[in-house]
Amino acid sequence: MNIARKRTSVMNRQKRAAFWFLLPSMSILALFVFWPIADLFWLSFHRWSLLDANHAYAGLANYVKLVHDERFWNAVVRTVYFTAGSVPVGIVLSLALALLANEPLKGMSAFKAIYFLPVISSFAIISIIWSFLLDPDIGLLSYWLKAAGFPASAWLRSTTWAMPAVIAVAIWKNVGFNMVILLAGLQSISASLYEAAKIDGAGALQRFWSVTLPALRQTLLFVVIISVIASFQVFDQVYVMTRGGPLNSTETVVYYIYHHGFELLDMGYASAIAWVLFVVVFLITLLQLRLFRFNETD
Repeated sequence: MNIARKRTSVMNRQKRAAFWFLLPSMSILALFVFWPIADLFWLSFHRWSLLDANHAYAGLANYVKLVHDERFWNAVVRTVYFTAGSVPVGIVLSLALALLANEPLKGMSAFKAIYFLPVISSFAIISIIWSFLLDPDIGLLSYWLKAAGFPASAWLRSTTWAMPAVIAVAIWKNVGFNMVILLAGLQSISASLYEAAKIDGAGALQRFWSVTLPALRQTLLFVVIISVIASFQVFDQVYVMTRGGPLNSTETVVYYIYHHGFELLDMGYASAIAWVLFVVVFLITLLQLRLFRFNETD
C-alpha cells in the first residue's frame, strides 16, 4: 500500500510539473491562436466595418454572399493553380537536390548553404528583387534575353505569365527548406538496405525506386502536406509582385481576404472567407494525420 501511495504521489507531482511547464505555451496558444479563431468565427456572422463600431448580426448572409461571389471563386481557382504549379515541381527539385547533397562530394557544405540561403531571407525582400529582375525595361533577365536575341516579356503584366512567375519565385524560395527535410530523411535510411539491393544486382535506378522512395515516403508525405498548406496561404509574393493583378489573374484567397478586410474595411465578409480557408486547411491537416496513421500500420 505504501508503495502504491508513493507511486500515486510521484505521478501527481509529475502531472503538476507538466502542467506548469505547459502553462506558458498553452497561454500563448490560447491568446494568439484559439481566441482569434473563435473571434473570427463570431465576426463571420456579423456586418462590421473598421469605420463602424457596431457589429450588426447578419446570420449566414456573409456565407451566402461568398457562395455567389465570382471573384472569390476566381481566387480559389488561382490558389489551386498556384498549388498545382508550385508543389509538385518544388518537391521534385527538392528531392533531386537532396539526393545530390547526400553524395559524399567536395563542396557539399557550401552547396547546402547556398540553396538554403533564400529560406532565411524575407519573402517581401526577395519578391522586390525578383520584381526588378523581371521588369521588361530595367530587369536583368530582360537584358539577358535581349542580348540573346529574344524579345523581353512583361512577365508580371501578363495575365498568362504573371502566375507562373510568382510560382517560380515561390519554388526558388522554398526549395532549400524542403531539401533539408528530405536530406534528413535520406540520411536516416540504413546503408544495409542499399548493400542488400546491390548484392541482389539492383542498379542505381532500381535502388531509388525499391529502397529510397519506400523508405522516404513518410518524409515525402510530410513535405507534401506542409507545402500544400503553405501554398493555400500564399500572400507575400502576390502582394509585393502583382497586387493580385493583372485583372485578378494572381489574386489568391488570402490576398482576397486582405482586400476585403484592409482595403474595403469589410471585416465581417473577410472573416467568413478566412473561416472557410481555416476549415480547408484543417481538413488537409486531418488528411495528413490519417495518411500518417495509415503508413505507420502499413
